[in-house]
Amino acid sequence: MTKDHGPFIKDDETYQALREEGASKSKAARVANAQASDDQDASSKGGEHAPYEEWTKDELYEQAQDVGIEGRSEMNKDELIKALRDGQ
Repeated sequence: MTKDHGPFIKDDETYQALREEGASKSKAARVANAQASDDQDASSKGGEHAPYEEWTKDELYEQAQDVGIEGRSEMNKDELIKALRDGQ
């Protein structure tokens, strides 16, 4: 039975499978959420958004929330960018 990983994970089954394969929490969340969305394709989506430096802090925070980065509320803009890039 698939565990409920909370409201930020849109496809719990995919998330759980990726975690069992050794993917980080944020990578598993990104892939699971992309696969759960009808307008996203996890394998072809890359490169479609502006560099993180051009995003607002609120946009970075929302992205960090979507992928499940812990401690995001205490991070400044540069820390959010680093956490998103490092896949924390």
